[in-house]
Amino acid sequence: MKVVSWVSLLVILGIISCREDIDKSQLEFYEGPTRTGSNIILVHSDSAIVRTKLMADKQLDFQNGNAEFPEGIVIHFFEKDGELSTTIRADRGYYERKTDLYRGEGDVQVHNLVKNQKLSSEELFWDKGKKKIFTEKFVTVEEPSRIINGTGMEADEGFNEYTFTKVTGQIDNAL
Repeated sequence: MKVVSWVSLLVILGIISCREDIDKSQLEFYEGPTRTGSNIILVHSDSAIVRTKLMADKQLDFQNGNAEFPEGIVIHFFEKDGELSTTIRADRGYYERKTDLYRGEGDVQVHNLVKNQKLSSEELFWDKGKKKIFTEKFVTVEEPSRIINGTGMEADEGFNEYTFTKVTGQIDNAL
C-alpha cells in the first residue's frame, strides 16, 4: 500500500513540475467597453415634458458605469413649454458615473437659440444635477452685438446667464 502511495505522489509531483509558465498578460483585467450602443437617444422628462435629450451615434459603456461617445454627442435643452432653447455639440463625449458629469471635447459648441448666443471651446462639462455647464479652458462667446473671450466659464445649463473666471481681450458694448 505504501509503494502505491509513493508512486502516486511522484506522478502528481512530476505532472505539477512540468507545467508551462502562464502568460500573465492573458490574465490581466479587461478594462475596455462591456457594451456598445448605436444611434443613442436618452430623454429626461419632468411632468411628461421633455427637459433634455442626449443623442450620439455610438456609446461605449464600461464596467465602472462610465460611458464614452467617440463619434460625438449632442444635447438639447428644452424650456418649460417644451420648446428647444439650447444645444450643445461636441466631437467626443464622456460620462463619469462617480461625479455624474458629462464632458465634451474637441470642437465644443453651445447655442442658445432664444438669445442667439454661441459659445465655443475645446472642453465643456455639464453637471446635470446642478444644471450647470462649465469649463476651465479658453472660451469665445458670440452675441449679436459683441464677442467675449475668456478663460474659465460657468453658466446655467440653458446658457442664459454666465460668468467668466478670467476675461481676456476687449469687450465692446459691455453692460
